[in-house]
Amino acid sequence: MKIFITADHHFHHKNIIEYCGRPFKTVEEMDRIMIEKWNNKVGKDDLVIHLGDFALGNKEKVKETREKLNGTIVLIKGNHDRVSEGFIIVEDFIRIGNIIFSHRPIPKNEIPKGCVNVHGHIHEKESLNGINVSVEKTDYEPIELDELEKKIKEKG
Repeated sequence: MKIFITADHHFHHKNIIEYCGRPFKTVEEMDRIMIEKWNNKVGKDDLVIHLGDFALGNKEKVKETREKLNGTIVLIKGNHDRVSEGFIIVEDFIRIGNIIFSHRPIPKNEIPKGCVNVHGHIHEKESLNGINVSVEKTDYEPIELDELEKKIKEKG
């Protein structure tokens, strides 16, 4: 089993293409390509920690998208997440070792000494206090935890 991290897919959100300058012509193309990229990396038995803003839409639409994706998904609820069926839900953050996973960036003075904040929410922008794993920063696919840990070491 591998562990992957990702954030801010915004499946079914047409306007996110323009808001964030995503390289897709339509929302259908965006959703299809992100599902393909996810399933090309994530296996059926893998775990994905999704840092919020998974999808817009009603319960049926979100569930349908969830069912197309490989792996078990732990969802740290983002400000756009209204549907929670099909996920293991976390409200605030998850800490694994010295990594604190959250949807929004945590203010620097609230990050414990020796820890790093991995987050989403800011899409294509650079993180001031941690590492941004919004899909715009990870080629629209989840990043493996081992790869993320290498980035953290490089960042120092």
